[in-house]
Amino acid sequence: MKPLEGATAWLITDGKAGHEAQAQGVAEALGASYEWRRAAPTGIARMLAPWGPAPKDETWQCAPPWPDVAIGIGRTAMPALSRLHRLAGPATFTVALQDPRTWARIADLIWVPEHDRRRGSNVITTLTAPHRFTPAMLDALRAQPHARIDALPAPRVMVAIGGDAQAWRFTVDDAARLASAIQAMGGQGASFMVTTSRRTPAVVTTAVSRALQTLPHVLYTGEGDNPYARFLAKADAILVTADSVSMTCEALASGRPVYVFRPTGGSDKFRRFHDSLQACGATRPLETDCHLALDWAHRPILAADLIARAIAERILNRRRYIGSPSGAKCLTDVRK
Repeated sequence: MKPLEGATAWLITDGKAGHEAQAQGVAEALGASYEWRRAAPTGIARMLAPWGPAPKDETWQCAPPWPDVAIGIGRTAMPALSRLHRLAGPATFTVALQDPRTWARIADLIWVPEHDRRRGSNVITTLTAPHRFTPAMLDALRAQPHARIDALPAPRVMVAIGGDAQAWRFTVDDAARLASAIQAMGGQGASFMVTTSRRTPAVVTTAVSRALQTLPHVLYTGEGDNPYARFLAKADAILVTADSVSMTCEALASGRPVYVFRPTGGSDKFRRFHDSLQACGATRPLETDCHLALDWAHRPILAADLIARAIAERILNRRRYIGSPSGAKCLTDVRK
């Protein structure tokens, strides 16, 4: 049984897919029934977020019945989470995912990944970020037949390619290195399930496509249904580019060997993240002449479960406190 089975939750987000996947992953790990509350401030309210007030036209976020839990993520969602935290009081346990970049008491609990520098009495950290992929979900997908994927010979390697970002750039040399590593794995008998992203430079897509020409593969570049989840479930090993923390964390839910390819660039925060994963044996760096080893893997790392347990524990402690004489008096004072 999940820690808050039957509880209600509001997911207050900025609408970004990556942010919503994190909030949804935590809500599902709690066992809560949830409703989306998407914050879309405009004009000066958007400019002032996360510090400014919630837009006045977002009154739907501030009327009871209050949820048991509210999970907020994204800069422009923070004013709405702050308003709910203030108005609902102890009735709603509020959680901010990622650094809200504002005052510590914007929520009852703040989660940040370990490679983030924020710390405090109401801050918790995990090595990886939350997401929706669980062993049960991947097992179910693994059992479902898929003609093109199932036709690939083992071992099947998923290749999850990101792209240029603020801290990363994929150069021509990077594209050649990635293509060479794929060819090296292919020479060891591997087949490939490859997915690119909207950020993937054309030079990378072209180099990888050429490397795959003589190898058994499925290549997804955005047309039709996204097979990402099926790739993740049916992979014997996973190769992921270092620019995406989310893809790396999702790969680590699989319990399969995870190799990380680092393009040009990076930052101290990214280095702390990837170095920590390598230090604990969760990932290995991808070398150009990579030997594809399948006899190692870290057990699934599921940050959403850890965050959910921390939330449930604090809610239980709050209820015990409110049920005490001093807590009951405090709650009465708040309601006045």
